Amino acid sequence: MPVEFLTDEQAEAYGKFTDEPTRPELERFFFLDDVDRDLVALRRTQHHQLGFAAQMCTVRYVGRFLVDDPLDVPWSVIEHLAAQLGIEDPSCVKRYAERRQTAYDHAWEIRDAYGYHLFEDAEWGRKVPGVPAWAGLDAR
Repeated sequence: MPVEFLTDEQAEAYGKFTDEPTRPELERFFFLDDVDRDLVALRRTQHHQLGFAAQMCTVRYVGRFLVDDPLDVPWSVIEHLAAQLGIEDPSCVKRYAERRQTAYDHAWEIRDAYGYHLFEDAEWGRKVPGVPAWAGLDAR
C-alpha cells in the first residue's frame, strides 16, 4: 500500500524558495569558497558570473537547479552573492536569463564540477524520475 509522506503543500514547495533564507542559511549555503570563485571567474560578464553563482548555490539550498527560471530566487540571495563577487549593481543579473540555454549549460557544468547526480542515474541505483540526488553535497 503506497504511503504519502508529503502533504500537498510540501510537495508543491519542493525545490523552490518558499521563504527568504535566514542570515545563517545565507552564510552556509550561499558562501563562495575558492573553488566556487574559480568556477565563477570563468564567466566573462558580471551577469553571467552572478547567475552562475546563484545557480551553484541554489542547488545546494533547494536541491535542484531552477533552469526554467534561474532567477526565481529571493533578492537577498542575489545581493549576498553580488557582495562576495564585488559586483556593485546586482540588477545586472536580469540579463542572465536572456539566453535560455545558458542556464542549462551552466547547470551541467556545475553538476560535472561537483559530481552531482540525478536519482535516475543508473549508476546511483535510483529509479525516481525527475528527483535529483546530489551526491557529495556535504563533503565540502
